Amino acid sequence: MAENEMKAVGAFHGAHAAAARPGHVAINWTTPTPRCNRISVRRHTCECVPEVFELCQAGGLRFIRRTVREAGAVVVHESDWAVSAVAGRLWELLLGGHAR
Repeated sequence: MAENEMKAVGAFHGAHAAAARPGHVAINWTTPTPRCNRISVRRHTCECVPEVFELCQAGGLRFIRRTVREAGAVVVHESDWAVSAVAGRLWELLLGGHAR
């Protein structure tokens, strides 16, 4: 990879979830339960912060996975699984700070 290509890759940041706004919707976070053999990550936030979100799809449904990395520990939670339109709307609310 050329040096200018490496700089471009290193400078890239993904989407960041906005800080939770007053009156935001509370997402029902639960411990992950293995339900499907394969999970596809459709969207994700940048990994430059300790709290990362992923919009996942499996078995015809979508959900949001939250991973928090703090003090050497990794904690993972999932939102409720829902049809694509509902989970997609929740993803947009999360990115805008209207859900957390």
